[in-house]
Amino acid sequence: MPKLAARVGRIDSSGIRKIFDLARSLKDPINLSIGQPDFPVDPKVKLAAIRAIAEDRNNYTQTQGIPELRTQVLGEELAHTGRTWSGDEALITSGVSGGLFLALLALVEDGDEVIIPDPYFVMYKHLVRLFGGTPVYLDTYDSDFAPDPDRLERLITPRTRVLLLNSPANPTGRILSDAVLKGLARVCAKHGITVISDEIYRHFAYVPCPSIASHHADTVVLVGHSKTFGMTGWRLGYACGPKPVIEAMTKVQQYSFVCAPSVTQYAALACPAVDLPPYLDSYRRKRDLMVEALSGTFRLAPPDGAFYLWAEAPAGLTGDQFVAKAIANNCLIIPGSVFSERASHFRICYTVPDDRLRAGGDLLVRLARES
Repeated sequence: MPKLAARVGRIDSSGIRKIFDLARSLKDPINLSIGQPDFPVDPKVKLAAIRAIAEDRNNYTQTQGIPELRTQVLGEELAHTGRTWSGDEALITSGVSGGLFLALLALVEDGDEVIIPDPYFVMYKHLVRLFGGTPVYLDTYDSDFAPDPDRLERLITPRTRVLLLNSPANPTGRILSDAVLKGLARVCAKHGITVISDEIYRHFAYVPCPSIASHHADTVVLVGHSKTFGMTGWRLGYACGPKPVIEAMTKVQQYSFVCAPSVTQYAALACPAVDLPPYLDSYRRKRDLMVEALSGTFRLAPPDGAFYLWAEAPAGLTGDQFVAKAIANNCLIIPGSVFSERASHFRICYTVPDDRLRAGGDLLVRLARES
């Protein structure tokens, strides 16, 4: 029997993937669990991919990514954050997950502490542990799911290396205000803390969506094409950050991913031509539909962005217990314990047809009232 590396024992199987597997065993469930867009890849991007294949652009690219795409994303960062990153401060990655993998490998050593606001994206604590770090949780439940700068400062120790932010956030949908980001940046600058800012959902924002990179020089920004343009299986994102960090991430990528998928990189050159506002308007309407259906029964986190609702389970039930009731009634949602050190909430994804949303909302309200 092969002996597995001890590091594998530091992480668990994804609770989200367990729900996905369960979905395949149910007959026509109301599936409010899948965290990805429901719109197709834009025809212009599809044609760019087809053209790249036909022109035999199928080989490895530079590890850093093709120059045209790096120039494109640097322009996007200038427009969004006001930061003028140089060419050697940008790296094309295999999705934001790939960028997070590289950033943590470049920054975290055995025993280092990474502060993670709770709730958090499921991957964060597991990658930190996999790479030998220690996740330290910054509770946000009593601060409207926005990390408090003073509470952050109290968690910092000589072993603290990184603050890992996510705005707009999965699972809460929270977008951090500029005032909050300035406060966090002040604390991180004072203590020499690097920020990894996961901004995968920045284009799904229903209120202004600033970036901490505008205020803190030592920020590694992670942005993705996969969610924004409905191409989650194409695995494309990018990182911008201080030159030493990007160089280290590039070195790690040489011996891991090698490069982001070549065809996807060339296809992404067409992404600026995609008309995104109609998709955002559609999701805003879906969000409003579900907020209206649920807010009289459930306490919801501020649904500022992304495409999730973070709901507190009915009194007397944990989030896990309420999710079990929903699954027993053929409705798939994700237990909050997957995203948190607490088990009080559950996550809903509203990127599904309106009739399924209404049916799901009605069912969840009925189950809550029966509890």
